[in-house]
Amino acid sequence: MAPRHRFQSVDEYVQSFPAATQEVLEKIRSTIKEQVPEVTEVISYNIPCFNYQGKYLIYFAGYAKHVAVYPVHPEEYPFAEQLQEYASGKATLQFPLSKPIPYDLIKKILKHKITETLPE
Repeated sequence: MAPRHRFQSVDEYVQSFPAATQEVLEKIRSTIKEQVPEVTEVISYNIPCFNYQGKYLIYFAGYAKHVAVYPVHPEEYPFAEQLQEYASGKATLQFPLSKPIPYDLIKKILKHKITETLPE
């Protein structure tokens, strides 16, 4: 089995997907940057990662039928019931590409991560 491609940038990663998925990934990317302008983006574990104050904040990834954000532990959020429909696996939220992506929920997750879970 040949090794899979190693992405060098978030742009390269996003451009590796079909146009419709690229649009969703770019919207998630811009949502993260709008909510937390101080983030820096890197590729980590061969997917986009956004760091804040020297620590990872959130990752996102694209797949054939969904996009995902991590790490999100629903039990840590006061709005956990809103996350349950998307919870999949350990600390992963999956958003089906066949349904509207809940960008406002992603904003809410980021706000909580910044204000509640990351130390000053």
